[in-house]
Amino acid sequence: MVISPGQASVGFIGLGVMGHSMAGHILAGGYDLHVYTRTASKAEELTGRGAVWQETPAKLAQACDIILTMVGYPQDVEELYLGEDGLIANARHGAYLLDMTTSSPALARRIGEAADKRGLHALDAPVSGGDIGAREGRLSIMIGGEAEDVEALRPILSLMGRQIVHQGPAGAGQHTKMCNQIAIASNMMGVCEAMAYAESAGLDPQTVLKSIESGAAGSWSLSNLAPRIIAGDLAPGFYIKHFIKDMGIALESAKEMNLSTPGLSLAEALYRQLAEKGYQDQGTQALIRYYSSM
Repeated sequence: MVISPGQASVGFIGLGVMGHSMAGHILAGGYDLHVYTRTASKAEELTGRGAVWQETPAKLAQACDIILTMVGYPQDVEELYLGEDGLIANARHGAYLLDMTTSSPALARRIGEAADKRGLHALDAPVSGGDIGAREGRLSIMIGGEAEDVEALRPILSLMGRQIVHQGPAGAGQHTKMCNQIAIASNMMGVCEAMAYAESAGLDPQTVLKSIESGAAGSWSLSNLAPRIIAGDLAPGFYIKHFIKDMGIALESAKEMNLSTPGLSLAEALYRQLAEKGYQDQGTQALIRYYSSM
């Protein structure tokens, strides 16, 4: 079964930097959208376009056939899904629960087991692409859960992302996102060091970028975040505090697998230094501060 507009009510919880755009795409796609977020004012633009505000996650769960969540930390996910007033306790029988937060693979498996016991379909589906990808509807969505559930939700997922890949059973989406964050962690150090080197060598960083982003050094971070670094724009497409959270999950998971991750460990230590300096609410490209002013 593929779920199309008019066949189901969709709920979205968490309307932050990325969640707001993602929910907006679902609304624009013709789905009946219900929303909840802790800061009600963040929902005003969507409710102005026709979304329905729900006072609590439990009320949203009772009103929707499909629920997507994009919140902050694993503890938020755990409370939202497994708490007494949470989604699993209040969702309609047969509902689809899709957590798009970057969270713990172990927690995703627990949620999957709890949902299955209640006749619910749970998927872990973290995303990559930042605020730009969310705004333009071209996120990469990596999914753990049942393959048939992914196909049922593909019309909705396609509104938010271009690369939609089923990675395996519950928890596989989160493990894949850890691979993504590990790659970004070391890459961000390389991007910032390259920009700092260019400036120290007396080169024009913008001209340097023209040469290196199209060669073997090319990456999403180099093409999308280096221009922000050059412009002095450290506003968050993805918060440092959330990246530290993600790296912590990856480090913990790697430790459980007896895997050494020295690049990840160094990046996490550098970002923690930035957070201690008060930069936790800036974007990940603010790592340039380590090289230029710390």
